[in-house]
This record gives sequence, structure tokens and C-alpha cells, in this order.
Amino acid sequence: MNAPAPKQASRTERRHPLLRHPWLMALAGLLLALAVLILLWDWNWFKGPIERRVSAQTGREFRIEGDLDVDLGSTSTISAAGLRLANAAWAREPQMARVERLQFDLRLWPLLRGEVRIPRIVLARPVLHLQRRPGGTGNWVFGKRGDSRLPEFRNIHIAGGQLGFYDPARKTDIQLALDSQPRRKGDAEPPIAVKGGGRWSGNAFTVAGSAESPLELRNTRRPYRIDLRAAAGATRAHARGTLLDPLRFRDFDLKLALRGKNLADLYPLIGVVTPDTPPFSLDGRLTRDIAAKRTTWHYDGFTGKVGDSDLSGDAAVTSGGARPLLQANLQSRRLDLDDLAGFLGGAPQAGESTNPELAARAATQNASARLLPDKPYELDRLRAMDADVRLKAHRINAPSLPLDDMDAHLLLEDGLLRLEPLNFGVAGGDIRSTIRLDARRTPIRTRAQVRVRGLALEKLLPTPDMAKDAIGRISGDMALAGSGNSVARMLGSADGEVAIGMDRGQISNLVMELAGLDVQEALKFLLTKDRRVPIRCAWGDFAVAGGVMTSRGLAFDTTDTILVGEGRISLRDETLDLKLRPRPKDRSLFVFRAPLLVGGTFKDPSFRPDLARVGLRAALALALSSIAPPAALLATFEPGPGKDSDCGGRYAR
Repeated sequence: MNAPAPKQASRTERRHPLLRHPWLMALAGLLLALAVLILLWDWNWFKGPIERRVSAQTGREFRIEGDLDVDLGSTSTISAAGLRLANAAWAREPQMARVERLQFDLRLWPLLRGEVRIPRIVLARPVLHLQRRPGGTGNWVFGKRGDSRLPEFRNIHIAGGQLGFYDPARKTDIQLALDSQPRRKGDAEPPIAVKGGGRWSGNAFTVAGSAESPLELRNTRRPYRIDLRAAAGATRAHARGTLLDPLRFRDFDLKLALRGKNLADLYPLIGVVTPDTPPFSLDGRLTRDIAAKRTTWHYDGFTGKVGDSDLSGDAAVTSGGARPLLQANLQSRRLDLDDLAGFLGGAPQAGESTNPELAARAATQNASARLLPDKPYELDRLRAMDADVRLKAHRINAPSLPLDDMDAHLLLEDGLLRLEPLNFGVAGGDIRSTIRLDARRTPIRTRAQVRVRGLALEKLLPTPDMAKDAIGRISGDMALAGSGNSVARMLGSADGEVAIGMDRGQISNLVMELAGLDVQEALKFLLTKDRRVPIRCAWGDFAVAGGVMTSRGLAFDTTDTILVGEGRISLRDETLDLKLRPRPKDRSLFVFRAPLLVGGTFKDPSFRPDLARVGLRAALALALSSIAPPAALLATFEPGPGKDSDCGGRYAR
């Protein structure tokens, strides 16, 4: 009856070892499940969760249209194809970004500390469209600012990339092609070649050059190097140097070279108003400061040329206020006065550095019978920005004018332009001016106060022979107010007064005798030796009304002759109508003294004696000679009735 027991025991002993150990059986089942999972695993299962998470974070639809794959490791490699991110609803392009293929490395251990580190990223044919809406917000702003940390990038490689930036409010539309280049010696990462163009502030431009890998932007301890060349019309720019922390658009440190045919061409590009100039070339250091809501670009230590003048100094443009503000401190060792002609609406003359537009303007001026520039100031530019600019010229090249140096301080605020001061060193003396142009109304209202002090007479006379023995100091004052949008119209409507004169000095007697047509005295000085005649004083006093200067007193008094004048100078018509009557203080024969008439225009003045008076004396002498030849001398005899004027101390030296 007990025989079956041994048979049951033998069946238990024959069972598989896994069956005798349940935990081993469970482990085997787990390994089998893992093997099956690995064989059947598809990383595309995560596409949906990733798409939903990115869409929720950005507020934009995100899609992965290709395969998603992961190569696991301590540094895992993740790749995806056909990535698409929708644009903001108001943007021009339906997609903000797309990438044909993305591959990047991700370090897993830093993830445990909440840090996202991406040592390498490869983008194949990426396209990024950036756009700023009229209110100022960019499509690159997602949700609340500062609600997430940016990942830490190390290396990036771009193949066939495209970058676009569109800002309709600023009439800016830029398209750039980006491609990684082979790593060069000294490069931390492969540089990026940049090429493209578009429109900047409505102006067509092109750009080409290279920059370091964009991911180097995150390394604030290492400067980010760029070398870019841009062209807009005839204006060229070359930026090379480093950027520090430029992801926050700070700490620029670039060398920027600018050149072009006219500084005024910079206004539509960067909003800085300058007068028309001849061709320019400048090179300096560009940096940037950000404080509160204001941004200041500094262009420091620049040197170069504008036309035939050298120019150096520092400049800064600040934005964020009611209007851009230009501040500059400029120096010129040698200033060619023609290069400032554009400030007055004029242009350099033939033989000077110029550009086609200014050359055409100079030709028009030369063909015109008028001298004063009549080109209107552009009111929108005078109202577009504020300025505080100082210019000092240590030497001035002006062949027709005895100018020594210049010190000008220009202030422009909300359409009100002031030159306080505008000072020139002239003929060993100086001319000090304050000028105010109010462009807040149309036409421009202008006021000018001018003080002339201590100009050397010998440096003002036109020829060396006339200046040889001349001595004297000229001083005066001018106060004018007018309205008009050009220099010609301002002066043509001016009211005020002008007074100028000199105290004691001396001048060539020959000059005075020729002015009075005293033949005997002039011949004597020509055949023997010229004498110096002391000047007692000289003055001109004019009332100005409606652009016409009317003399209130006009005299040139020497110990030999006094010239007394009267007449008008029309700033409106640019004409001269003056009569100078010589009154000799000595007796002389062979005199055909007659008034000296100053006429013509500012551009073509004339100086001639009153030939009717000279002819009358000559006819009288001829008639007397037919009666009794000695009596003819009576017609050319000058008893010398001239008297000294009462002008002592009228003008200080």
C-alpha cells in the first residue's frame, strides 16, 4: 500500500530549476519582456507627448513629421526629421521655424540637477522667420518672459540655413543664407558664413562675411568674433571685432569703418541727420550701452576724412526718448571750408572733393546770377532728432577768406536749432556769433547776433600791394531776424541793423589817390615812392528792413581824404547801390575827383567813378583851354575842402 510514495517524490525532483525557484522565473520573464520591448520599441511613440508639451509651452503648433530616434548613453544622441513650429497668428509667414533634420547630443546626468546641456547640435536646412509687429513685440516671444531657463549649448553646425527678419514699421526685410565653415586654427567652434541682403529702413542693402558659431554667443567670458561687410547704395560699412554677451544685445566692441559719397545718406539708414557732404571715410570703435529704456551706441576714437577735411572725435546716438539724440565732440586739424557748404545749402566748387549730386548743385549755382544759396532746408529732418555737437577746426583752408580757425557748438532740440557759439578766427581777430533757427514753424524763423572784433586791415585787402603798408583793426556788430527755409530767403526778409568800423590805422596813399582819381598825386607816388597815410577812422552804419540795408552813416577818414558814402545794399535782390564821395584835405592840380559808384550784384560787383562828373570836369577844362590855356587848370584844381570827421573812439580795437 505504500509503494506510490517514491514515484511522487521522483516527479518533484525532475522539475526544472526555475520552477523550483519562483524569483528566478520572475527575472527570466522580465528579461524576456525587455527583449521583446527592445525588439518592438519605437521612439516615435514619444512624438505625440513631445509635440503637445512644446505646443503648450510656446502657444504655437509644433509637429515632428519625420522619425524620432534616440541613441542612449551617458551622452545620448537624439535625432528628428521634419520639425515645424507655427508662427504667431499676426505674422507674415505661416511657419516661424522648420528644420529638415535636427540632431543633438544631450547629457543625461546634469538632467538630474535640472540642467539641460547640449554639447553639439546639427541643423540641416533650417529656416527661421523672425518678425516684429507694429507694437514692438517680436514673434520670438513665447508666453511670459523669464518663465524658463535656456539650455546650455556648446557647438552648432548649420548646413543650408536661412534666416529672415521682417519689421514692416521700420520698412526692414532681411534674408540671410547661413552655412557653417571648416574650423580654423584658433576657432573654438566652426564659424558661420553669412550672405544676403534685403531692405533696411526702406533702403536696399547687401551683406556678406563670417561670424563665429551662434552657440558661442552663450559664452559671455569669451568674445564673439564677427567680420561683416555691408553696402547700401553708395554707402559701405565694415564691422569686425568682438561681441560680449550679444544674446542680450550688450557689450559690443567692434571696429566699424564707414565710407560713402554723402554723410546725409546715413539718415534713412540709421536716423542720424547730417548735412550734405562730399565723399567721406571714417573708422572707429563701436560699442553699446543699455540703461533703463534707453540704448546708446558709441562711435569713439574715429578718424577719417570728409571731402578734403580731416575729421576725428567721438559720437553717440541715444534712442528711447521722444527723438534720437546725437552727441558728438569733433576735431579737425585742417578744415576745408567748402566741405561745410552743404550746411548752408551750397556745394563745393570745381576742383574740390565732391559727389555727383553736389557737383550738379555747384553747376546750377555757378550758372545762376545769384550768390546766396536758395536750397530749402528739409524741415522733417530738422524735427526728426535732437543733437549736441561740438566742432573745433584748428586751421581752415579758404583761399578767398582770411579764416584762421573755428569753434562751433550746435544744439538741436525738437526742431529748434541753435549755434551757440559759431566763432571764427579771422584776419588775426575773431567773429563771434549766436544763431537761432526755429524750425518748429513754417517758414523757419531765424535770429543772428554777430560780434566782429580786431580784424587786421592788411589781411582783408585783396592784393599784396594794397596790403603792404596797411595797418588797422576792424570791429562791428550785427543783429538780424528773418524768416525763410533757405539762407537766401532768411537774409532776403531780414530786419535789424549792421554796424562796422575801425579806429586809427594807416593805408597806402596811392590807394586813396586812385580812389579819388587825383592824377597828379597818383603819378607822383607811382614814379617815386608810395607814402603811408594815417587813417583816422572808418565806419558803416546800416538799418536793415525787409532784406534791404540802408546806410545811416558811411565814411572813411584819412589825413589826406575823407570818403563819405550813402546808398543801399539789397540782401533780397543781391544788388549794390552805394555812392562814395571823396573830399580831399589837400590842394592838387590835375584832379578829376568824382563820386565812386559801387554797383552790380554780390556775384558781379562793379566799382567805377561817376563818369558823368569826370566828363563834366574834362569838358570844362577843354572849354577853358580854348579861351585861355592856363585857365584849363582851374577845372582840375581841387582846393581841398574836406574836414576831419568826429569819429574818435567810435570803435574799439
